[in-house]
This record gives sequence, structure tokens and C-alpha cells, in this order.
Amino acid sequence: MSMIHPIILSGGSGTRLWPRSRRSHPKPFLPLLGDRTLFQQALDRVSDTASFAQPMIVAGEAHTRFITEQAGQHRLIVEPAAKNTAPAIALAASLLPREAIMLVCPSDHHIADDAAFLAGAKKAASLAADSNLVSFGIAPDRPATGYGYIKLGDTLGDGHRIERFVEKPDLDRAREFLASGDYVWNGGIFAFQAGAFLDELAKHRPEMARAVAASVEGGIWTDERFEPDAGHFGTIAGESVDYAVMENTAQAAVVAADMGWSDIGDWNALFEARAAQGGGENVLSGPAEVKSAKSVMIDTDGPRVSLVGFDNAIVVVDGDEILVLNRNHAQEVGKLDGAANQ
Repeated sequence: MSMIHPIILSGGSGTRLWPRSRRSHPKPFLPLLGDRTLFQQALDRVSDTASFAQPMIVAGEAHTRFITEQAGQHRLIVEPAAKNTAPAIALAASLLPREAIMLVCPSDHHIADDAAFLAGAKKAASLAADSNLVSFGIAPDRPATGYGYIKLGDTLGDGHRIERFVEKPDLDRAREFLASGDYVWNGGIFAFQAGAFLDELAKHRPEMARAVAASVEGGIWTDERFEPDAGHFGTIAGESVDYAVMENTAQAAVVAADMGWSDIGDWNALFEARAAQGGGENVLSGPAEVKSAKSVMIDTDGPRVSLVGFDNAIVVVDGDEILVLNRNHAQEVGKLDGAANQ
């Protein structure tokens, strides 16, 4: 099989992980699970030179300092403005040969089983080589309501056609999906042939495709750093690759992978990922003590935190900010004034 070209997308600030994640030090560049940051771990997963070409990173200017500090020099596309994932992927596709197989990976996800990830990547690449646009589907282990779902269609090689995409369900529907065995989580990881992706983008979002092409044509390379033309790129109406392409193309496919995946989308997701690593009832980081309580996470960067007598809580101390939340309300953190103004 031809080499797989990793595309690492670095965007967003992770407001639902405030106050640890802030614009001044966003989620991908924090060591939330282990000594290496989520961004570094994303690069580690595609470091096997027998399978992967040199990664290409797509990021805004605000993230370039962290990328250099944590990973040294890489091929880097600097977006003039944040326009969501479809234009970001199109930029990378435009700079590769049409036949190149891209593996698009967010920089801020956690994957516990690297071997399962690699196996899934090879299956997805095989389907993508036949001009299929391939999503990674994550085998669900619980009726999660915080993820989008994909319904599996007919068998296609080592994967399936996608019958349909489903928005985040309520708990009852999530339980139905889990019981049926016909659904996987939408993991936000993709494999495309560069030319096939650009063709589908031109078919379903022609204005976006034209603006990306013009921004690439007017762009500038400096060493391994590419800066698209800001004027043309600024005209793009930002949109996710799911809405712009995957939900419209007739070539959508999915490969299911059970690889210990989490998007670390909020504090509860981080609690679950850390608990899976350590196996304990409570998860403590920094000076902390818990008595007569269970399902608790404390994450403090200095002041001692002591918690007594209530369950299902998360306490975060970051500098002069303190966050206390019930795990069931983790999605609401991003709506706080502190998170919005970080």
C-alpha cells in the first residue's frame, strides 16, 4: 500500500475544559493524559515511517508557537482565519498529489490503543484508495449522548457504506443505538484520496472549492511553512467536513475501530479517560484528598483541595481560577463567562 499522509488539524481552544484550557494555552497543547500533550501524542501515532509520510499540520497563527515548541519543524499550513474543518482539509488536499491518501486527525483526541488505530488507518486507507470518503467509526461502549452517530450500511471491503449520519441523540435513542449494534460514534477522523475529496467538495460546495483553490494559488511557501492568500480564504463560509461533504457524497464509507477513543470534549470525558488509565474510583492530580465520596476528580496546580461527602464531582484549580461542577453538567462549562472570555 502507498504511504499514508497524516493531516493533523490544530484548531479550537477547548472552552469546555476551562480553566485549564485557555486561548493562551489551548487544549491540544496540554499534557492532559500522560507526560506528552494531546498534540504530541497525535504525532506519535503517525510516526511509523514504514506506513506514514511526514505529517502536515494545519493550524492558525496563534497555535504555531506551540507547534514549534512541542514538535520542532514540520510541514505547516497556516490558516489566515478559522473556517472549520472542510476548508482546512481542502488546503492540505490541494498541496498533495491527487492520488495521495490523506489521514485526517484532530490534534486534541485521545486514543488508548495505538495498534488498533494503525489497523483502522490501514483499512480506511484501502477503502480511500478506491475513491471512497472514509470516516472512522468508534465502536460504542455506552449510550453516550455527547457524540454524533453513524448508521452502518452495506458491507464494503473492511468497512461499510454509511447509511446515514445522526446528530447527538437523547439517552433513550442512544440506548436503542447501542442495543441494535448498527451504529458507531462519529470519531472525527477521516481517510480521503486528495483528488477524490477535492472533486466531492467542488460538487457539493463549489464556492468553497473555488475560494480554497484561489487561496492556494496565491499562497506563499517559506521553507516548510505555507500561507494561503488571506483575501480569498477570508471569503469562505466556514463549515465542517461532515456537513459540507460527508453527509452529501454518495461515496461515504466507514471503518469501525475499537481503540479507546475519546475526543476529551469536556471535563467528564477527561475523567473517564483518566479513570480508564488508572482504574481507580477517584482521580486525583495535584495535592488533593477525598473522604466518603466516589466518582470524583480533582485537578489542582497548587492549592490543596479536600473534598468530603459528595459524589460525582469535579474540582479544577488553575492559577486564580476555581471550577466546581457536577459531572452530569460538564457540557455547560463552555457557557461560563470565564470560559468565553478566557
